[in-house]
Amino acid sequence: MDYSKLNHPLRVPLSAEIHSRPFLQLETPENLTHFALYIEPAHATNLNPRAQQHRILQELCLHYGVPGPHSQARYFFHDFGRFRLKWEFHTEFATYTFVERRTDRIDWQQAFQHLPLRHVPQEWLAGLQGKIIVAAHVVLNKSLLRAATEISDMRYVFEGDMLVGSHAGNGGVVWTDFLIQPDGFSRFVVHDIDLKEFQAGRLIGRLLEIETYRTMALLALPQAEATQPQLTAIEKDLATLIVAMEQSDQDINSNRSPDDNGYAEENLLRRITGIAARIEKLSVNNGYRFSASQAYFNLVQSRIQELREGRIEGIPMLAEFMGRRLTPAMNTCTSVTQRQETLATRIARSNDLLRTRVSIEQERQNSQILNSLNARSAQQLRVPQAVEGLSVVALSYYLIGLIGYISKALKAANLPINPDILNGVMAPVVAFGVWHGISKLHKKLKSSNN
Repeated sequence: MDYSKLNHPLRVPLSAEIHSRPFLQLETPENLTHFALYIEPAHATNLNPRAQQHRILQELCLHYGVPGPHSQARYFFHDFGRFRLKWEFHTEFATYTFVERRTDRIDWQQAFQHLPLRHVPQEWLAGLQGKIIVAAHVVLNKSLLRAATEISDMRYVFEGDMLVGSHAGNGGVVWTDFLIQPDGFSRFVVHDIDLKEFQAGRLIGRLLEIETYRTMALLALPQAEATQPQLTAIEKDLATLIVAMEQSDQDINSNRSPDDNGYAEENLLRRITGIAARIEKLSVNNGYRFSASQAYFNLVQSRIQELREGRIEGIPMLAEFMGRRLTPAMNTCTSVTQRQETLATRIARSNDLLRTRVSIEQERQNSQILNSLNARSAQQLRVPQAVEGLSVVALSYYLIGLIGYISKALKAANLPINPDILNGVMAPVVAFGVWHGISKLHKKLKSSNN
C-alpha cells in the first residue's frame, strides 16, 4: 500500500520546513563573510520579493557556471571550490554566508584581510549597492589560551573602545564590539577551545542571527522617533477639540439658537474625524514595522540565551550589551506603539461622546419639529371643522329658500299654506338634517380610508 496517499497535503512541506535552514558544518580554522540583503517591497519593483533575491543569487551562480536553486527554494548551499556558499531566504531579507577554509596560522594584524569575499566577483558585489543591511566578517580560530590572556590581542583587532566577549556554549569564546569597522563590516572572533562536532557551526550561526535580527529590529527606531512629534501634534489637537466640546456644552445651555448649535456640533464632528484619520494612518504605516521589530527582538533574546554565556572577567557579555543598548531602543518602539493605541482609544471615546451628543441634539430638534407638526395638524383640523359649520349653514339656507319658493307657489295655487310659518318650522329641521347628513358622510369617508 502506498501510505503517502494518506498524507495531508501540507505534511511534507511542513516537515521539510523544520530542516530548511541547517547550520553550517565548520571545521576550525575557517573565515566567513556574511551578508543580509534587505528585500525591497513588491510595489517598488516589478519582481516579487522572492524573485528579487533569486535573481541576485542566479547572477552569482551563472558567473561560476553553477545551476541555481528552483524558483520556490528558501535555502541553497554549494561548494564553489575556493569557498562555500549558504543562502537563505527570509520574509524581509536574504542572507549570503561565504565560508573559506584557512590553512595558515592566524596573524591578528591581518586576520580580517584575507577573507572569502576576495573570491567573489566585484561586479556582482557592486550590484548589491543599497541592498546590504548587514555585513559581517567572522574568524574561527583554534586556541588553547585562556580568554583573559587574549584581551590585548582582541583590543588590537577591534578598533573601538568597547569590547564584548564571553564563554559561549561548552568550549568556545566569542569576541566582538558590534561596530562597523572602516572596511564596512562588523567583526566577530570565535575561539575554538574545545568545541564538539558541528558545535562551531551552531555557535557562529547564532552569532550571525543575533547580528542580523538586531539590525532588523532597529529598523523601527527611526520610524518611532519620527512618529513621536506627529503623536504630540495629534494630542494637542485633541486637547483643543475637547476644550471646544466643553465650550459647546456651555453654549447649548445658553440662549444660542438650535441652528447655531447644530453647526458647531457638525464642525466638531468633522474635526475629530480628521484627527481619527491621522492616527489611523500612523497605525497603518507603523503597525507592521513595530510588530516585526518586536518579533526580531524576541529572536535576539532567544539566540543569546542559546549561547549559554559565561563571564570573562572585566568584559561585558553579549546579553549585557544588548540589554544596555538594544532593549532601550525596543522600549522606545513599544512606548510609541502603546501611545498610538492609547491615543486612538481616546479619540474613539471622544468621537462616541460627540456622536452621542449630536444624536441627543438631533432628537431634541426632532421633538420640536414633531410638536410643531402636531400644532399645525390641530390648526388644520380646526379649519375643516369651521368650514363644515359654514357648509351646514349655507346648505340649510339654500334648502329653506327652496322650501319658501315651493310654499309660495302652493299658496298661489289657493292652498291653505302660510309660507312664513312653514319656513320657520322647517328651518331647524333642515339644519339638523344637513348636519346629520354631513356627519354620516365624514364617518363613511374615514372608515373607508382606514
